[in-house]
Amino acid sequence: MQFVNRKILITGGNSGIGRALAEALVAAGNTLIVTGRKAETLKATLEANPAMSGYELDVTDTASLAAFTKAVLADHPDLDAVILNAGIMEAEDYAADPVSTEVADRIVATNLTAPIHMAAAFLPHLRARAEAALVTVSSGLAFLPLARTPVYSASKAAIHSFTQSLRHQLRDTSVAVHEIAPPEVATELTPGQSQRPTALPLEAFITEVTAIMTQDDVPDEILVERVAFLRQAEREGQFAERFAMLNG
Repeated sequence: MQFVNRKILITGGNSGIGRALAEALVAAGNTLIVTGRKAETLKATLEANPAMSGYELDVTDTASLAAFTKAVLADHPDLDAVILNAGIMEAEDYAADPVSTEVADRIVATNLTAPIHMAAAFLPHLRARAEAALVTVSSGLAFLPLARTPVYSASKAAIHSFTQSLRHQLRDTSVAVHEIAPPEVATELTPGQSQRPTALPLEAFITEVTAIMTQDDVPDEILVERVAFLRQAEREGQFAERFAMLNG
């Protein structure tokens, strides 16, 4: 599905990649609905983008998901696409004694369980549309893990696998299933990341992604050039060498 003149929901659209992508898709002629966990950043996003609508949502709050889905579809019965963008990234130390799984539990709930629940909630509506799309956001680290963020990397590998299976199961429906796999992008996903010289500038990332999403034939995997180092490592027989480079 070409992402032009569509109505699109983006989770985590109040900051970082989510907000920048939402703004770019509005500029491409789409109508955007965003969610945000933090009321203040959601309010700021909507004030800066009056053409958007939004909902405060903690994607890990499964008890509120049914009411949220009902509200969105009541307000926007012409919803065409859902982009499952909300996510968190935190470092962990499994060489510690004791090992805490608090961070792991939080990452899995946000990055894996929440997208699964959100997909399940919206797919019946999307399947009823003449043309629709479900988009997941994984990471280049799904293919070449960053050792200091083991569960983040694992959660994104799981999202990649989940997306492949969804695409196969929905192959004979009206729902196209796509995956955006970003490299390191200059956002505050982790503290100081926006200032790292290795991070791809957010504007450059969004420009490349939007160009892909608005072309006539959108590929299954929406990949910018910078992510090839990670995505192609195993295919090119360079996994061990690139893993060592990444993890220093």
